[in-house]
Amino acid sequence: MTTETLKIAYSPCPNDTFVFDAWAHGRVPGAPALDVTFADIDLTNGMAERGEFDVLKVSYAVLPWVLEEYALLPCGGALGRGCGPLVLTREAGVDLTGKRVAVPSERSTAYLLFRLWAADVVPDGVGEIVVMPFHEIMPAVRDGKVDAGLVIHEARFTYQDYGLHSLADMGEHWEDTTGLPIPLGAIIAKRSLGARRLRELADAARTSVRMAWDDPLVSRPYVLEHAQEMDPAVADQHIGLYVNEFTADLGESGYAAVRGLLTRAAAEGLVPPLGGRALDFV
Repeated sequence: MTTETLKIAYSPCPNDTFVFDAWAHGRVPGAPALDVTFADIDLTNGMAERGEFDVLKVSYAVLPWVLEEYALLPCGGALGRGCGPLVLTREAGVDLTGKRVAVPSERSTAYLLFRLWAADVVPDGVGEIVVMPFHEIMPAVRDGKVDAGLVIHEARFTYQDYGLHSLADMGEHWEDTTGLPIPLGAIIAKRSLGARRLRELADAARTSVRMAWDDPLVSRPYVLEHAQEMDPAVADQHIGLYVNEFTADLGESGYAAVRGLLTRAAAEGLVPPLGGRALDFV
């Protein structure tokens, strides 16, 4: 690989810092140096739409808007089973018809899964959608600022600490209706880098995650430094759930899940349709 430094943006969440630790700290042999920016998913989705970084962690839901400029890397992202977003409420069994719902991003995969779920379960539609940073959502639900919140990441493990109830699991609904794993976050890189460079980046991401698996303690300082005061046990649960075999390689079922999500969403008019070869890697 060349010595050029690449601009990359990903979240401070444990799964991303775990995956990129070795690469970000120059321990992946031959990989380019990384100039890292930390940003929540709503911000990285916008960065991708504006073409601001060489490499980005984004929501799968934003791909239809960015795949002309960016290529989907076949590794490094978040996709799996039993790891979907949750809809939380202060009281159990709330009817969301006409209610105010907080979401982490209108271009997030979480929101796309929520829209598909709501089309089946809330036929008369929810009310106002409020976008806010994901770490503000549970306090907003607890304090009655919104009627429900769509949460991601470690909120799966901590929502009961806020006295909240899980109304529905978007991933469970997705898996039950499709049989496919849940596509959440993708790694994309600019097509202008060229086919050879894109393959090298995929190799670097794959090597970085395997190095993290081989010796998890090495990444621990980096993970906890950026985990926003998260309990170390919760950080470990987070990594265990979101970093899995699909992180190393999307594989046939991973690509089927991504294609299935975006095809179904396009049929519902939620995203533009994908071109026939839009998801192809180089």
